Amino acid sequence: MTAQIRVRPAAPQDIPALDAILFRAFDTLLRPDYPAEVLEHAVPLMGRARVDLVVSGRYFVATDPKGRILGAGGWSSAPPHGGDAQANVANVRHFGIDPDAARQGVASALMARVIRDAAAHGMTRLDCLSTRTAVRFYSAMGFTEVGEGDVKLGPNVSFPIVQMVRALG
Repeated sequence: MTAQIRVRPAAPQDIPALDAILFRAFDTLLRPDYPAEVLEHAVPLMGRARVDLVVSGRYFVATDPKGRILGAGGWSSAPPHGGDAQANVANVRHFGIDPDAARQGVASALMARVIRDAAAHGMTRLDCLSTRTAVRFYSAMGFTEVGEGDVKLGPNVSFPIVQMVRALG
């Protein structure tokens, strides 16, 4: 399927499709690696498109030949959960793949675009807060594990992640 995948910048009109895909992706693909009670609280918060990312020009969608969105992901200078941006460091943001399109090259095509785009903007490193489920994917894309942690998604919602990093250039 990889040859048929097109990657383009996301647009505001993509938000309803992104909401559906992100919710399904996190709800379905994370189940083997997270307890149901964690997903019950985290997926409704994680499974929604971030408008700021969509309109940034640095968030991309992968589509099939008919234009159906198969997945999305991007990068930003700002860390995902606040704090100051670091010079020349890009942060991988909000990757999600339609479960029906998983393991068909969609995420790889998106990450290749993110890597090229971040490097073209002068970034020298990509930081990533990976789900446990995606560690193998990011490792295959040249990322190295830095450590484990938790991300606060809400007042009473903590989500376990794996911090990863990849040099660019």
